[in-house]
Amino acid sequence: MKTIKQLADEIWEYAETGFEEYKSCKAMCEFLRQEGFEVEEGIADMETAYRATYGSGAPVICFLTEYDALFGMNQVADKTEYQPITTNEDTGHGCGHHLLGTGAIAGAMKFKEYLEKNKVSGTCVVLGCPAEESGSGKAYLARDGYLDNVDIALTWHPSNYNQVVTGSSQSCIAMFFKFHGVSSHAAGSPHLGRSALDACELMNVGVNYLREHMESSDRVHYAYTNVGGKAPNVVQSEAELKYFVRSTTNPKCLVLKDRVINIAKGAALMTETDVDVIFDEGLSNTVPNFILEDVLANSFKKVYTYDYSKEELEYAQSFKNTYNIINTLSDLPEFVCDVEVLKEDIKNNPIHSYFAETKHSDVCSMGSTDVGDISWVVPTAQINTACYSHGAGSHSWQWVAQGKSNIAYKGMMLAGDILCDAAITLLENPKLIEDAKNELKKRLGNDTYTCLIPKNVKPHISKS
Repeated sequence: MKTIKQLADEIWEYAETGFEEYKSCKAMCEFLRQEGFEVEEGIADMETAYRATYGSGAPVICFLTEYDALFGMNQVADKTEYQPITTNEDTGHGCGHHLLGTGAIAGAMKFKEYLEKNKVSGTCVVLGCPAEESGSGKAYLARDGYLDNVDIALTWHPSNYNQVVTGSSQSCIAMFFKFHGVSSHAAGSPHLGRSALDACELMNVGVNYLREHMESSDRVHYAYTNVGGKAPNVVQSEAELKYFVRSTTNPKCLVLKDRVINIAKGAALMTETDVDVIFDEGLSNTVPNFILEDVLANSFKKVYTYDYSKEELEYAQSFKNTYNIINTLSDLPEFVCDVEVLKEDIKNNPIHSYFAETKHSDVCSMGSTDVGDISWVVPTAQINTACYSHGAGSHSWQWVAQGKSNIAYKGMMLAGDILCDAAITLLENPKLIEDAKNELKKRLGNDTYTCLIPKNVKPHISKS
């Protein structure tokens, strides 16, 4: 029978990107069936999404998984210098989702064992969530009702730190702007051309002027996905941009999105081109839950141990040496209670050596996650565990390189133990579940969850 370590390593090797995690999803589903879960595949119109269940009755506690990789993250394991694998695709687990999904399964397995041993009412759900990096898989699951009968959702993320996640994250809408013009000879008959590339450039200028008139917590960024060709003596008739529009709440994000669309229309008007606005994905801001954060913090304190061999610490140090620690000290996690203790740990240890307590926060951090959509529907909380050396940053070759190591595995199993302990605590103390639900209701007030992805938009691989 396959072990949990073998499953994580297998998914690391596959390194499949959003909505294309075919082998990874199959491996997880087969593993869960092996462990006695009932598995439903292809849910919410996503071939690589699944729901695995064990048990019956309340409470229903859901463990959220992720397993998609990133483009541009191809790297040989355990190498302390950039060395791409030349025999496979340009993808790699630079965000550790091979650990995330497998660690959540490890926690669910232990919770299942608790239900079996104690013969108590309770349902363990593992929700397979594809395309977190690009695609917003959890938003489709929340939109289409796959969390409606869940009481609590728990998850985690590989990190450089051991902490409970607090605070909010930004709503985000992604769109393509496809401009259509008229080609002509750029020297001989420029007056006959209508440049789609000019329209793109004018749109970007307009959005950059918009920045002065956005809230300081808003973010807008773009990339050219089609520059219209390589010939400067041809007026480009087709060109395309992809935009991310972010704000602190869904309503604010929708307003900002409309302002960006108006600028695109203005650029089309100025250049006498046409523009198609193509919706790509949308995800909601995160609703924090302090009740669940406290449950996870107590489980962290109960379970955490610092247990690394001399060889493992030397391994972590070899990767820490690839970074300028001064830069690391300038980019510390938010909301840590004692920042000075954390700084000393970064200076003196190759890997985070303690549980860093955090202060509850409602502040919106910059960045987005589709966990936000889940948090609107059901009380949700998450943790970080140290799976990588100090210094190593997410979306880096260093994270890919360390992804099959003993330190990565230990961080993953620690996360599973904490999530399981929290689930047992919630099951044995039903008032905590009610308190968490009441907190969610209070935070939402009169607001109700409205997914940013329109009903007519189906899951799709991100392209125009």
